[in-house]
Amino acid sequence: MKIADRFHAQAPRILGAMRIIVGVMFACYGAQKVLGAFGGLPPGAPAWIVWTAGPIELIGGTLIALGLFTRSAAFLCSGLMAFAYFIGHAPNGFWPILNHGELAIVYCWFFFYVAAQGPGAWAIDNRPFRA
Repeated sequence: MKIADRFHAQAPRILGAMRIIVGVMFACYGAQKVLGAFGGLPPGAPAWIVWTAGPIELIGGTLIALGLFTRSAAFLCSGLMAFAYFIGHAPNGFWPILNHGELAIVYCWFFFYVAAQGPGAWAIDNRPFRA
């Protein structure tokens, strides 16, 4: 067996592990906004962020990590991150490294990939349900 074939066979597990890790990290941003965890939001943060982005990050990140309604949650979170980039970062300059929007871009494209590809291994979505 070629080494490339070995990696290809592990792709669902690698995607599943990545989905879990990124989903938990994303949910932490929501917990920061909604629950005040991890130091809460800095003073002067707009209230609309707490009540719009916060729940999407917290619930969406949790659903993605669990692999439940993964494609829908990932698509919504991808859109949120695109919105966050263009509203919060792009007005501060063109280059993401200068406007500090690189994490929003990475989240946006990773979630878009998961929405298209599916959850990978270890997802509740993959379990057969009995009627």
